[in-house]
Amino acid sequence: MDANQVLRRSTHAWLLPVPTHALPYMPGMLTGGCLCGAIRYEAAGAPFHQTCCHCTVCRRSTGAPFVAWFSVPKVAWRIVRGAPTRFRSSPHATRSFCGQCGTQLTFEDDDAGEEIDVTTCSLDDPERLPPQDHTHAGSKLAWTVLADGLPVHRAARAADEASG
Repeated sequence: MDANQVLRRSTHAWLLPVPTHALPYMPGMLTGGCLCGAIRYEAAGAPFHQTCCHCTVCRRSTGAPFVAWFSVPKVAWRIVRGAPTRFRSSPHATRSFCGQCGTQLTFEDDDAGEEIDVTTCSLDDPERLPPQDHTHAGSKLAWTVLADGLPVHRAARAADEASG
């Protein structure tokens, strides 16, 4: 019996628990925005590079122990309301966030000019895109325990593992 089949007992039905990282991406438009609603965006197409990044810059820019991201082609992503503030967070990258509430929205690496990384938890339904791995885990905080069974990369993924 696979995880999507239903067990029946008496007159009740229970779904087997399914780990969220095992769920497939469900096609359709991805929508999201900032906490205050000033910025709204849409992303089409299949996302890739669903990850939890533990690098120091991601941690410092969000005030969190790590950040969940997904990537889409830049041509598939657009702002539909508002105008994010942009910040050059390193010599090779720009981040965007809401200038009113501070929600971080995107990361753009100059070396990956065809894609944009979007914060997973700025999605209206972040459950649709669970992370598939952990990146830059060599920089993770000592008190962050990775026990979800996902692949762990000490730094960025190897070039031959990239998809998109």
